[in-house]
Amino acid sequence: MKTLKEIIMVAQNRPNKTIALACPEDHEVLHAVEEAVNLNLCDFILFGDELKIHSIAEEINFSLNQCQIINITDKEQACLEAVKAVSSGQADVVMKGLVDTAIIMKKVLDKEVGLRTDNIISHVMVMQLPKFDRLLFLSDGAMNIDPSVDQLKKITINAVNLARALSISRPKVACISAIEKVNPKMPSSVKCHEIEQMQEKLEIVHCDICGPLAIDLALDKESAKTKNIKNPVAGNADILIVPYIEVANALYKGWMFGCENVKSAGIIMGAKAPIVLTSRADSHETKLNSIALSVLMQN
Repeated sequence: MKTLKEIIMVAQNRPNKTIALACPEDHEVLHAVEEAVNLNLCDFILFGDELKIHSIAEEINFSLNQCQIINITDKEQACLEAVKAVSSGQADVVMKGLVDTAIIMKKVLDKEVGLRTDNIISHVMVMQLPKFDRLLFLSDGAMNIDPSVDQLKKITINAVNLARALSISRPKVACISAIEKVNPKMPSSVKCHEIEQMQEKLEIVHCDICGPLAIDLALDKESAKTKNIKNPVAGNADILIVPYIEVANALYKGWMFGCENVKSAGIIMGAKAPIVLTSRADSHETKLNSIALSVLMQN
């Protein structure tokens, strides 16, 4: 798949899933819900303040007839009940609405009712930029602050699994640093090289990995050619794995708010079920794309 629109179209043809949405009291969130319902992407159970939900829905002319509402005014409790709905099988996907990420993730990781597995939980952004003829996957800009090499390995595997689910059979992975040679004084370059070696040892499979690579060498063929980087990943990367959370966060926000016609979707990988986690500042379009991505992943 090469566009987010294609993801929506494929998701439309999959069996309907139910999304447990915590704290939907937000115009952009409910706008995305309305579009998803109109596209017959999925069903929704809304956990939140019923009066506020109806008030916002009325402002955007959304009837809510096809949504079940569970009236909970406390945000922590709303998040807990949304997670419970998925862990009990009542719903298939958890979605974050207008609530702090830390609050909902605390419930996702709850030992009794949460969705934790032995795998690491990591966030993947799927980006559609006008310059590129493919989707770009960026991880991790939301969950893991300073991952160890072993954690970075698992983050990479999560991103590869997502790309493969979107019909990219052997994704090209670039581990991002500021340079393309290992320098012990730059820890990110050492981390990236170790990830590349893991692929060579078949500890990470179904992909090609190159690291360390600067961002221009990962994405631009001419830059790679100029520096005589002949690795097939150089200039052709599908997945960008970053050593620190702020790198992916800055890249994502720089693209979204500094470039025109950029589209995105965001999802948490590694849990028992997909988790739609977008920024509160993200548009309804990004939230809709993320909903479609979660539906596709749960099928």
